[in-house]
Amino acid sequence: MSCYAAIDLGATNTRALVAGPDGDERGRARRSTPQADGATVTAAVVATLEAACEAAAVAPGHLDAIGVGSIGPLDVDAGAVVDPPNVPAERIALVDALCERTDAPVTLENDAVAGIRGERRFTDCPENAVYLTLSTGVGAGVAVDGHVLRGRRGNAAEVGHLTLVPAGRPCGCGGTGHWEAYCSGSGIAAHARDRAAAGHETALDAETLDAEAVFEATDSAAVLAAAADPDVAPSDLDGDPLATRVVAETVRLNARGVAALTHAYAPELVSVGGAVALSNPALVVDPLAGLLDEGGLAVPAPEVRATPLGEDAVLRGALASVLPE
Repeated sequence: MSCYAAIDLGATNTRALVAGPDGDERGRARRSTPQADGATVTAAVVATLEAACEAAAVAPGHLDAIGVGSIGPLDVDAGAVVDPPNVPAERIALVDALCERTDAPVTLENDAVAGIRGERRFTDCPENAVYLTLSTGVGAGVAVDGHVLRGRRGNAAEVGHLTLVPAGRPCGCGGTGHWEAYCSGSGIAAHARDRAAAGHETALDAETLDAEAVFEATDSAAVLAAAADPDVAPSDLDGDPLATRVVAETVRLNARGVAALTHAYAPELVSVGGAVALSNPALVVDPLAGLLDEGGLAVPAPEVRATPLGEDAVLRGALASVLPE
């Protein structure tokens, strides 16, 4: 019986799924992505696929095809990830290693491009839509008139590196003021640490700060009030003042980024995924539609929702890239 595999290579976790030709799940596996050189990351990807195959009782050599949704930037012609900003590897050669282990054809996509493929295949997603991931990094996959955009070497819509704050804080890619530098999980934590180091009032421990701790220290009503009125003093609101300020800025910048996506691609739908969004939908996803309306758009505003595929959006999209039509 035909079997297909999907891999989601993220900066934090690597996941694999084995399914039948209708997309029915047969086995899956997950492990942390090594913060190491490319060979180590590639070996972990292969091992995760092998574990998913074992769970599905399928030999890796019996797979019909493998789809991969990966962090970028990519060189899809070479089958590799090149200089990713969130993993300390210069090159992650995925396709050759997977082909060598399985002898199956491999399709490599940017993870957010895979996400929009998953939306188009497995949800009620319209022809004009964006899948936005807010996770360890920030990125988007775009469908225009039903066509999924891939771009040069598979890098279309790398919107995490849009400049939203001129001369702003540094991004992992080497630029400054990028969406990812403020609104990714790593960016939120770094932004909070920077503010703590600058002496902003907080009860948080700057040494152990991560995005989860920042969100946990906020009060939702206070964040939304600060997002709506940047001049309000966070110290006058409930919740940790520094965390309130950082998350309120995240809310405003996410709206600014989605407005840019809306003007660029005129989507009917923006479907939001990624760990930061899915763990904090009331602050990351729910305010976006209202802020877009208030900000004024030159094109119709899209529907904004959390992806119905949950954390499987990229995995399902990678699978969609190789399943029979």
